[in-house]
Parts: sequence; structure tokens; C-alpha cells
Amino acid sequence: MLASSCYFYMVFIPVYILILGFTIVIDYFAGIWLEKTEGKNKKYFLIASLIANIGVLAVFKYYGFLNENLSAFLNSIGYVNRIPNLSIILPIGLSFHTFQAMSYTIEVYRGNQKAERHFGIYALYVMFYPQLIAGPIERPQNLLHQFYEKHYFEYQRVVEGLKLMLWGLFMKLVTADRQRNKKRILRQKTCFLPSPERLGT
Repeated sequence: MLASSCYFYMVFIPVYILILGFTIVIDYFAGIWLEKTEGKNKKYFLIASLIANIGVLAVFKYYGFLNENLSAFLNSIGYVNRIPNLSIILPIGLSFHTFQAMSYTIEVYRGNQKAERHFGIYALYVMFYPQLIAGPIERPQNLLHQFYEKHYFEYQRVVEGLKLMLWGLFMKLVTADRQRNKKRILRQKTCFLPSPERLGT
């Protein structure tokens, strides 16, 4: 499952797996240190972990926005922004991975979750691609233990799952899409209605 998750992530931009690997390594060791440490130092490990995660997210998601606003501000007071404006493509699911990793370290810090010693299992917890597609962000105590459980193929469960998928597809195509089209037509018609001001004149 970990290999599948890595492949799924690398289909977009392969080198971005290094970004995710960076945060996974930091949070893996942060969790172990948080479990072993007491007192103020425990909080420092959590803060370092959060800064690393939020820092990566901020660079890729908000760098351009912040730099443009800084340039506008400096131009208004007669200065030139020398910081280059980089064209960065946002890694797929970065926000999800960031908050998934943060939920782990926060729960370990609070004592609600034991630190995961198996690096592969922890990496799978952060990168688990079926959850990336459907969500939601899950607490580690609800998901990590499932990776240790044995699962067997059950024909009946597969059939029930396919039935649910087909029913969902039917509801989307027959109900949701038709309602959307009706709303679009109604919105277009209302655009041509005269305004109250024109009616008054």
C-alpha cells in the first residue's frame, strides 16, 4: 500500500515526493521524542514539528501571494522588492498531508497516541492515497491500528461496495447534474429580467 501511495503521489511531479519525505522523517522522529520527553522540551519538539509542516505549506501555497503583496507595499513607499517571484506548482494534496501529519504529533503530545515505531506504517498513515482522495483528515488512533490488521477478500463486501459506487454515480448523473443544469438555466433567465429600478421608471 505504501508503494502504491508513493506511485500515486509521484505521477503528478515525481520530485515532490522528497518534500513529503522531508516532513515524514521530521514528524516520525518528533513523535518518538515527544513520547520520551517531559516538561518544556516536549513543547519545543512539537513547535519544531509544526513549524516544519506549516513552513512547507506556506512556501508552496502562499509564497506567491505574500510576495506579490510585499511588492505592492514596497512600491507604494518607493522601494523595489528584490525577492524573486517564483512560479511554484502546488504539490497534490499538500494541505491534507500537512494536517494529517500535524494531527499525529499533536495527539502524541497530548498523550492520546503512542509514537509509531514502524517508519513504513507511519509513512503510510500520512500518504494513504485512498484517504487523500476521499478524506477526511483522520486522527492516528482511528487509522494506524488498521494497518496492522489482516484483511481478507470478501466477495459479498466487494459486491456491496460496487452497489454503493453505482448508486452514487446514478445519483450524481441523474439527480445532481440535472438540478445543476436547471439552476444554470434559471440563473440565465433571471439575468434578463428588468431590475426594480427600471420597473419603477
